[in-house]
Amino acid sequence: MIVATTTIEDLDRFVEIYGTKGADKRKLHGSKGSTVFRDPNEPNRLWAIFDWDLDGWGNFASDPEVPPIMQEAGHKSRPQVAELVGRFEA
Repeated sequence: MIVATTTIEDLDRFVEIYGTKGADKRKLHGSKGSTVFRDPNEPNRLWAIFDWDLDGWGNFASDPEVPPIMQEAGHKSRPQVAELVGRFEA
């Protein structure tokens, strides 16, 4: 599992591209799905939880076809992976 954050220009535009072209590209690199949240304090910041391994993420991030898709989706910055601190019971 991977958690990443990014900032966007427009939520509707992001959702349209993320759910189509972005989804196809992520699936190609082994992503099994994602859940996206909007930050309550920064409306242009999104958080995504991916069912994905780091190798697949790395391949996705280095795919030369990905930056134009992200640009079309309105990313203001490159997504950043959050550091895993630990896993806990309950």
